[in-house]
Amino acid sequence: MYSKITHEIEVAVEPQYLADQSRPEAGRWFWAYTITIRNHGAQSVQLMARHWRITDGNGRLEDVKGPGVVGEQPTLAPGESFSYTSGCPLPTPSGIMVGAYRFEDQHGVGFDVDIPAFSLDSPQTGRVIN
Repeated sequence: MYSKITHEIEVAVEPQYLADQSRPEAGRWFWAYTITIRNHGAQSVQLMARHWRITDGNGRLEDVKGPGVVGEQPTLAPGESFSYTSGCPLPTPSGIMVGAYRFEDQHGVGFDVDIPAFSLDSPQTGRVIN
């Protein structure tokens, strides 16, 4: 589990290699990751957008930006959390993901929340420090 708190918003990530959706012989490895976002602050906040930086084992970087997560822009009251699962294919057996969420507070003031860097390592390669 990877976890980080920014502006009283905690982001925890649990990656999982999916062997049944991977095809190493074809140069395709696939991971799911479950993210839990918890509001430790005193006011409601809304997740507006995401920005991912995905780097494969060859150092190729992909930027992914978009509104919300999994088609939602959840609002979190103080003490509430939101969890979702998504996936990431790579052309290499390891990589790393890191990013940020753009939030707005109840007054419309925007701020960024870090998504902790997390490693994507297939069982064939073991854990790699990226």
